[in-house]
Amino acid sequence: MPESVVIRPASQKPVAPKVGSQKLGRALLWLALVLGAALMMFPFLWTVITSITPQGNLSGGPSLIVRDPTLDAYRELFDAIPLWRIILNSFGVAIVSIGLQMVTGSMAAYAFSRLAFKGKGIVFGCYLATLMIPLQVLVAPLFMMMTRLGLNDTYFALLAPNIASAFGVFLLKQAVDAVPRELDEAARIDGAGHLRIWARVVMPLVKPSLAALTVFAFMESWNSFLWPLVVIRSPELMTLPLGLSYLQGQFTTAWNVVMAGSVVSILPIVVVYLFAQRHIIAGMAHTGLK
Repeated sequence: MPESVVIRPASQKPVAPKVGSQKLGRALLWLALVLGAALMMFPFLWTVITSITPQGNLSGGPSLIVRDPTLDAYRELFDAIPLWRIILNSFGVAIVSIGLQMVTGSMAAYAFSRLAFKGKGIVFGCYLATLMIPLQVLVAPLFMMMTRLGLNDTYFALLAPNIASAFGVFLLKQAVDAVPRELDEAARIDGAGHLRIWARVVMPLVKPSLAALTVFAFMESWNSFLWPLVVIRSPELMTLPLGLSYLQGQFTTAWNVVMAGSVVSILPIVVVYLFAQRHIIAGMAHTGLK
């Protein structure tokens, strides 16, 4: 019998990866990232440079070179307005706002996630719909309400818009939905009620989302300007954005002092964000928000 002939395919040489093109693409990517970061950082860098420029001289346009840098603008800033009191006001209002939003937001999120009641979906939808209403639309009715209650020019008036947050409820509800209900049932067998389950079971498991909400609530309260401008008249109750607005003169403005105030205003937000960055990322990943 004739021997069977086996035809083997010709061996193909492995295609060598194009190492050079990969390195070039990676280098271009890093270059684009560095340029983007530089463009985003330039306004902040220019703010710091202007704050240490003598007399805030901007006649030559933006410049990264400062001749004879000085901290006189910061001294003038503290002399022009009661800055320490204003900073304490801003921190106090921000901390209380964070506490209120944590309590109201987490309780509402637990109710929407765990409790069954008629019209829950409609109520939650209406609640989320308030996210589309800007604060400018609500300023007039809120001001009238505070006036009728005699609460204008008080700390409570500053806190009123931040007692509850629809975004905070939505953020925490997504996190509570991810907590297994079997844990609730086990706690209920041990005799725990809704309040204890909320405090001892659910809240410890949604800490990343609570940390993310803390950062967002702090930034919102710290940067708030329009509402304090409407309801606050006493200098001792001013928050930082409102206090810095008084640094701009009617005809001339000391830009180095204004930029020094901006640096003081930006630093706490930068510090909070740097320390809580991983919590923000974990909170967003935990809740499934894009």
